[in-house]
Amino acid sequence: MKIHRTMLFQRTRLFIVLTQFCFVAGRHSIVNGTLSRKLQEEISSYQSIADQIIKLSVNGAAQNQSYNRLATFVDKFGSRLAGTQNLENAIDYMLDVLARDGLENVHGESVKVPHWVRGSESAVMLEPRIKPLSILGLGYSNGTPTKGIKAEVLVVESFDELHKRASEAKGKIVVYNQKYVSYGVSVEYRSSGATEAAKVGGVASLIRSITPFSINSPHTGMQSYGNGVKKIPTACITVEDAEMMKRMADRGEKIVILLKMEAKNLPDVESRNTVAEIVGHQCPEQTLNRVVLVSGHLDSWDVGQGAMDDGGGAFISWQKTNALSLIKQLGLRPRRTLRLEQGGVGSSQYYGRHKKDIDNFDLVMESDEGTFTPYGIYFSGSKSATSIMTSVTKLLKSINATVLKPKADGEDIDLWMQHGDTMTVQDPHQMNLCAAVWAVVAYTVADLEEMLPRK
Repeated sequence: MKIHRTMLFQRTRLFIVLTQFCFVAGRHSIVNGTLSRKLQEEISSYQSIADQIIKLSVNGAAQNQSYNRLATFVDKFGSRLAGTQNLENAIDYMLDVLARDGLENVHGESVKVPHWVRGSESAVMLEPRIKPLSILGLGYSNGTPTKGIKAEVLVVESFDELHKRASEAKGKIVVYNQKYVSYGVSVEYRSSGATEAAKVGGVASLIRSITPFSINSPHTGMQSYGNGVKKIPTACITVEDAEMMKRMADRGEKIVILLKMEAKNLPDVESRNTVAEIVGHQCPEQTLNRVVLVSGHLDSWDVGQGAMDDGGGAFISWQKTNALSLIKQLGLRPRRTLRLEQGGVGSSQYYGRHKKDIDNFDLVMESDEGTFTPYGIYFSGSKSATSIMTSVTKLLKSINATVLKPKADGEDIDLWMQHGDTMTVQDPHQMNLCAAVWAVVAYTVADLEEMLPRK
């Protein structure tokens, strides 16, 4: 799980994430990235179906369907932290509605998930003046002793600065006031800030929230401890407080903070990945039907509704395969199987269970960057597969979602590639467009005569 990206600049944000794992297909005629006329004509022949999907999602009977279903879901269950009964209740609900909608092979696949409990948490600046600080403990952080940790602060703006000032860090609470570059770059401070602080003797770390804009609100999200270092408590603070402490430090003022966190890591518990399919009509001789896999995650952090992270991604994926929505409503069944897998922290176990069949996975897709107005997709694949996907995205010209960018990533699909979050942030029209993009791309790739060429 990871907290949703900031909502600022959403007009320029692309709809993500898409990646590949593709079967070797020898009959594709692609020379130096140029598709043969036959292959271009095959892809172009899906324009009519693409237009039908877009019309159904944006202006037709399925208009706002993803939004309404998501609103019902998050209003009913709220936050869905891994390891909690509330997540299990939400999974039961999803399995029931997916089965009632007529999807095939609806089931839950057992997985072990972490059970982290936030507990009460607080931070108060004691010097140079008394000021309560807004904090949110980071996922899977350890807690503090009962009386808390009272320590002087060392403010740094980068890992490089921390290492240069390592001799000053012992016994200190390290405060990171890193500048926001991009989510992909700046999130490293949230992920590894505690580990780097512990390496130089820090007793806790407080990380400036990973966002270019703040209204005095901290963000939570995932962090992980490195091997062989002390697991110190870690939390995010607001941009405003991080900048304030940097100014104080620059003036030479001594800063002291009392940090209290009751966070606990309890033993792993049983949970489930949610799986449903539209079974492909081709390859009856295959033990496992060849698959286009779409992913999202139903779990969420505990401080919101989980509407954007990742309720929106999970529900546009459902919308793509739902019997009462886009593909099924149009009476379509592609050559290869369309499979919905909603995991999150269980996604690595799903990969481990199915990696032996990796040659049968044509495409692996994830939406986990928010459901904003789509401008295209990110894609990681071979040069030939990229040429095909460039042509596929042209089917989305009517909604201006034709951009194809490299270097896809995503929590639910990383392993495949290697081998405040409430309904207020959602917009029904943007979700309609996202659902259309997901459906057009997934159906077209699943129905092409040949699978995408692997590297």
